[in-house]
Amino acid sequence: MLAIRLRKNEDRRIRNGHPWVFSNEIERIEGNREAGAAADLYDAGGALLGCGYYNPHSLIAFRLMSRKREDIDTVDFYEERIRGALAHRRALYPGLTTFRVVYGECDYLPGLVVDKYGDYLSLQILSAGMERRRNLLLEALQRIFSPAGIIARNDVAVRSLEGLEETVELLAGEVPELVEMEENGLRFLVNLRHGQKTGGFLDQKQNHLLLKDICNGRAVLDCFCYSGSWAVHAGHFGASSVLGLDISSQAVALASRNAALNGLSDRVTFEECDAFDRLRSLKYEGKQYGVVVMDPPAFVKNRRNIAEATKGYLTVNRRALELLEPGGYLITCSCSYHMGREPFRDMLAQAARLARCDVRLVATCSQAADHPVLLSFPESEYLKCFVLQVVG
Repeated sequence: MLAIRLRKNEDRRIRNGHPWVFSNEIERIEGNREAGAAADLYDAGGALLGCGYYNPHSLIAFRLMSRKREDIDTVDFYEERIRGALAHRRALYPGLTTFRVVYGECDYLPGLVVDKYGDYLSLQILSAGMERRRNLLLEALQRIFSPAGIIARNDVAVRSLEGLEETVELLAGEVPELVEMEENGLRFLVNLRHGQKTGGFLDQKQNHLLLKDICNGRAVLDCFCYSGSWAVHAGHFGASSVLGLDISSQAVALASRNAALNGLSDRVTFEECDAFDRLRSLKYEGKQYGVVVMDPPAFVKNRRNIAEATKGYLTVNRRALELLEPGGYLITCSCSYHMGREPFRDMLAQAARLARCDVRLVATCSQAADHPVLLSFPESEYLKCFVLQVVG
């Protein structure tokens, strides 16, 4: 077992509930320094702080898994943790078959994401510690779910920070190209092999319900629509027409299939285009909408490009506000942790000034409850969803 001792006074964040130790906070290390090796963590005085795993190749050198000494190299350990995470979701969503089972540090399984799509599991192994325990994880998942197939969507850049390759791998059984999932009584096809994240976006399931009371009889514009979840919900909740925009031809094709799957093709349509450019041309055409949804990909990949990304958010939100009719609503989101909630709100206020309209803040929301937030781990809260209404 590796033993890691922290520098003096560098134990405060861990004691306050944060699960990470950075490399510059470590005084000394004794034992096997291989990537992913199990480790006990001690403060400068030698008191045990917990156990986890170590990675010499990452700025996040240690990830905490328990605040006591435990054997983290057994199947039983992971089975117990995953069953605990699953019980929390079952209580939140009784009867739901598609949801996030494991959300990394927030389920005390740092570096692991597991999403359940009916009979299939799609997971992401994001750290060297979890990669080293892949077989243990797979056995635990097989015991709990007996899934028809398990796929690893490890094609994410964060793995390179851990010294890992970016890959997509079938780990067990078979996984078809498209899998059907249900959300809020609607049906959606999801591409587990080539779709975004683990195949779909499960974090907006509660926010989609925001459309229920505001889009009936209104024209709706859905920007960066991906597979059409916002657009299909809008159509289902009574929108007179819905136009979804996305630059990806594959996304537009899948979104169109999802509209048809729910019998909404007559009033929910999609267009392959650059949303930035199309927002401008819609204004020149004199179009107006009762609701605009703005749910772009993460513009902020790291702290270094916050200023540039803020300009992007400002541009699309200003143009969205310019397209709203009096009394219309903007549902606007950011899925980047680096774009904080208050800076996002300040940007929206600036967008309203540039659009020369007054807006009221109707609601502020976050990610769905199966993506839980640890109060001591602010990095776990990434999604901002604001509902604004044009006054007048």
